[in-house]
Amino acid sequence: MPITPHIPPDERGYEFSRGLPEEAVHANARWWSANAREYLAEHGTILGDTDFLWCPEGVREADIHFLGDLRGKRVLEIGAGAAQCSRYLAMQDVDITASDIAEGMLRAARDLNRRYKVSFPLDLADARALPYADSSFDVVFTSFGALPFVADLASVHREVHRVLRPSGVWAYSAMHPMRWMFPDDPTWNGMHVVLPYFDTDPYLEKTGKTLEYAEFHHTFTDHINSLVNTGFVIDKVLEPRWPEGREVVWGGWGPERSSYIPGTLMIRALRR
Repeated sequence: MPITPHIPPDERGYEFSRGLPEEAVHANARWWSANAREYLAEHGTILGDTDFLWCPEGVREADIHFLGDLRGKRVLEIGAGAAQCSRYLAMQDVDITASDIAEGMLRAARDLNRRYKVSFPLDLADARALPYADSSFDVVFTSFGALPFVADLASVHREVHRVLRPSGVWAYSAMHPMRWMFPDDPTWNGMHVVLPYFDTDPYLEKTGKTLEYAEFHHTFTDHINSLVNTGFVIDKVLEPRWPEGREVVWGGWGPERSSYIPGTLMIRALRR
């Protein structure tokens, strides 16, 4: 579950401007490959190697069954990272395939699969152009993967719609649109708005003229309309609350501020 903090440009000195969507996708693939080991060293304990965590609030698939009954279902994870969620499902005897755009993350996933003696397909794939036949899966999901790193949500929704069977489930978690407005500070000091909610400029990190990393802001309206316009029926929406007593701090998420500002949006939709 990749989770990258939004840091306003004035705090890091990076240019904040309109970027090229294709360049951003390639830059993010390189960034996640190069930083896979470092990311897992920092966040792997929270994620767990064989757990299915939906969000920093600690919501687990084992507790809420957001994907529904998976018995006899064929399931695809996109933006899988090191495939912790898929590994959990594989250990529950689910027919799972995992995909990610970053080869470095997939290498880490293969290492973990060998460690835990688990086997399932790990495919290098752009979520906007999935290498699977039409109507191949009953369920597709991502936990904080793929969607923050593309300019056009519909480009992913269309591919998910294509590979899903009729009435199939598309479920995902992403940074709550409200979080875009606030600095990457989980304490009381981060309780002030620094960006407009309706700001459509991406967050870009550059070295000279080279784009290193990009994230895109999608409003609540963007999420809903892009799903409906690509042929989905929205089945359930969740905004997980920060649990009392949870002391985890992760980027802009933590027990002080997250009790007041929603950090995660979860949506489950059905293919028409």
